[in-house]
Amino acid sequence: MKAPNEVVTKALLRSVTVPGLDRPAALITLDNGFDHTKPNTFGPAGLTSLDEAITAALAADPAFIAVTGKPYIFCVGADIVGLPQLADRAQALEIGRLGHRVFARLKDSTVPTFAFVNGAAMGGGLELALHCHYRTLSGGAAALALPEVSLGLVPGWGGTQLLPNLIGIPAATQVIIQNPLMQNKMLKPKQAAELGIADVLLEPADFLERSLEWAAGVVRGQVTVTRPEVDKDMWAGVLYFARETLNQRLHGAVPAAYKALDLLETAKDGDFAAGTAAEDEALADLVFSEELRSGLYAFDLVQRRAKRPAGAPDKGLARTVTKVGIVGAGLMASQLALLFARRLQVPVVMSDLDQARVDKGVGYVHTQIEKAVTKGRMDKGTAAKLYGLVSGTVDKGAFADADFVIEAVFEDLGVKKQVWAELEKIVSPEAVLATNTSSLSITEMAADLEHPERVVGFHFFNPVAVLPLLEIVRGERTDDATLATAFAVGKQLKKSSVLVKDAPAFVVNRLLTRFLGTVFAAVDAGTPLDVANSALDPLGLPMRPLALLQLVGPAVAYHVGGTLHAAFPDRFGVSENLKRIADSGQPIVVDDQVNDEVAKLLVVGDAPLTAEQVRQNALDALAQEIRLMLDEGVVAEAQDIDLCMILGAGWPFHLGGVTPYLDRTGTSERVTGRRFLPLGAASLPA
Repeated sequence: MKAPNEVVTKALLRSVTVPGLDRPAALITLDNGFDHTKPNTFGPAGLTSLDEAITAALAADPAFIAVTGKPYIFCVGADIVGLPQLADRAQALEIGRLGHRVFARLKDSTVPTFAFVNGAAMGGGLELALHCHYRTLSGGAAALALPEVSLGLVPGWGGTQLLPNLIGIPAATQVIIQNPLMQNKMLKPKQAAELGIADVLLEPADFLERSLEWAAGVVRGQVTVTRPEVDKDMWAGVLYFARETLNQRLHGAVPAAYKALDLLETAKDGDFAAGTAAEDEALADLVFSEELRSGLYAFDLVQRRAKRPAGAPDKGLARTVTKVGIVGAGLMASQLALLFARRLQVPVVMSDLDQARVDKGVGYVHTQIEKAVTKGRMDKGTAAKLYGLVSGTVDKGAFADADFVIEAVFEDLGVKKQVWAELEKIVSPEAVLATNTSSLSITEMAADLEHPERVVGFHFFNPVAVLPLLEIVRGERTDDATLATAFAVGKQLKKSSVLVKDAPAFVVNRLLTRFLGTVFAAVDAGTPLDVANSALDPLGLPMRPLALLQLVGPAVAYHVGGTLHAAFPDRFGVSENLKRIADSGQPIVVDDQVNDEVAKLLVVGDAPLTAEQVRQNALDALAQEIRLMLDEGVVAEAQDIDLCMILGAGWPFHLGGVTPYLDRTGTSERVTGRRFLPLGAASLPA
């Protein structure tokens, strides 16, 4: 049985002679015939191939059976591309039961079974490994996770039943629920081994040989594997706390997370058949949910569209960058310096107005390098190289031979124009001049230059090392060579770049400012801060509006709001209450509670809104603004809006970014007259 469009992962069986054993071992290698850029996945045909390989292996009466993967990849789970093609609930149940039946053969085998996890193991791939009696793990495995909840699913092939009974309920809850909801956080091999997911951690260079040797030791009785007893007494308490945490963060917005909690509760009694049957039912329910369709759409954006940016010019036009200059030595500039040095491995020089600021910026970089070494995230050799690559100066003449110069100075058009006027006299005519502005016009910034064609927007998001989005902004006169170089550098920095038209505040800041502006307009009208702050809870956003405002900084938000008010006064207001908060310097929220002292500063009207009204106004504003941005050509398609919101603002997969949610709630059609996406693109078909 082969699902439509399924890339079949074959289970290739071979007999391996292992020293010290009186008969060969059976080694099953998972391989879909492609390199590591197309990982192994399981559809019906792949599971059938594994089933046949296990049958053949058992027939040969081996010393043990081991499953491993192709180079760098073990298996990354179910073939999720095929999920939307399932016709009905019965088919969903069938695929769940097939996986359970095949994997259980390894768990129930009287012949010892081993998983040699040589590379990335996620979802059903990790669940396959959990079914084996023993597991070795390569220190080079790039990604280890059960990420299903982030997509709107649950681990459906035994993960919710096996993992908590292997590593305990607190750690299992973290891996199955908490990590997926934290931007799909992955486990590193060392972490997985420390949790007890693997029995032994081995070096990648000779991983297969050492795994075979270790397995032979287990079979001969020379290697004893001990695992700590799982504490069942704390099970209910951990799950109660986890449920309360979900309620506070998500308010029921992610059904998959709650289903996963229910399944973890089932796992306590150890009735594996009942637990896996419950997984089948949960999977069948979730496969036909709107949240899953949005999650799959978001996953596709991050995995595919982000790697092929719409509108990016031919990469062959990109110029080579051998030295980077950074104007400024503040916190943002220092973060950029470290990122450029680590990723590009070229000299990076910072400049600022005086030596004290320069020294502080270089000192920040050195401190971060030292912390990375102390925490084992960087070896001393790499650290020594980075120390040598990053330098600082008060003399902008040091930029003369730089190929790429980025400014991170005060967000004022006059200041930025002055910076570029000075630098144009120093750098070569081909040097790319990039600005990290969050809202100002690239075209205006370059207007007075002799070579405005080499100015480009290069907008990072804070914290620079964490958020993967890079908005690359094309000014009216930015040429293709500059743009191609910007995209090439973005790729080297391991950022996901989106091409954006030179429009006020670009994408993320424009939408967040409109969103926050609507919420604050409700406050100005008299809505209590706590009501306005909790109004968007049903969406399950990563943080509430006032916490987001505090993260951005009220002064920055007020400044960006002013820029947008000047451009679009009919849609972006200026809140004097926001200015009062910015001027006070006080935190808006403390421990997720509104600061009463801040509330006393506000001057409000007498027309308070309900939470539902605040929420609908915010959604209506987003729908209107997105339609206008698409009509203006700020980005190529609605998909780019969603990609920006996911990667730059951390908006969750279950919303699909933003436009699928606006479509499925009817907001898009009511406000703009039509959907943003075709029916079925990120939703259930008609």
